[in-house]
Amino acid sequence: MALNLSQKQEVVAELAKIAAQAHSLVAAEYAGTTVEQMTAMRKKARESGVFLKVVKNTLAARAVSGTGFEVVKDALTGPLLYAFSLEEPGAAGRLIKEFAKTNDKLKPKVVSMEGKLLPAAHVDVLAALPTREQALAMLARVLAEPAAMLARAIKAVADKQGAGEAPAAAAPAEAEA
Repeated sequence: MALNLSQKQEVVAELAKIAAQAHSLVAAEYAGTTVEQMTAMRKKARESGVFLKVVKNTLAARAVSGTGFEVVKDALTGPLLYAFSLEEPGAAGRLIKEFAKTNDKLKPKVVSMEGKLLPAAHVDVLAALPTREQALAMLARVLAEPAAMLARAIKAVADKQGAGEAPAAAAPAEAEA
């Protein structure tokens, strides 16, 4: 179904808004993907904070103009599915990678993050990025480690001094008895 000018402008405005706030973009070839597969992918995308859209490349190119994803404009060829990570950088990569395992028709073509155009193979790198919860857990562990090291060092010194003083402390007690 062809879009009229005002509908195209709405699509471009919606995508531009999403692109302005997204952390990463994965564009994948999807030709041959079944309706059931696309429905499952859309459901999973909503659950994981990924904006998923099939749109003409010319409209997508206009939408990313002036954003960090402008670098992908020349790479947008063929029928593409656009996945923008809205909550965490690796979400779109994980989504596309997960569905590409069971659907050989879904092939990552463009990966972009932080204003850089990356090779399609970098979808694996993007997918490997930690989730927000994992990153916070790692940060908490890193922040807690110096205090834990200090506590272990103090305990080791106390144990060493305690072991050296214990016999000396026992000797006066024996002398009084």
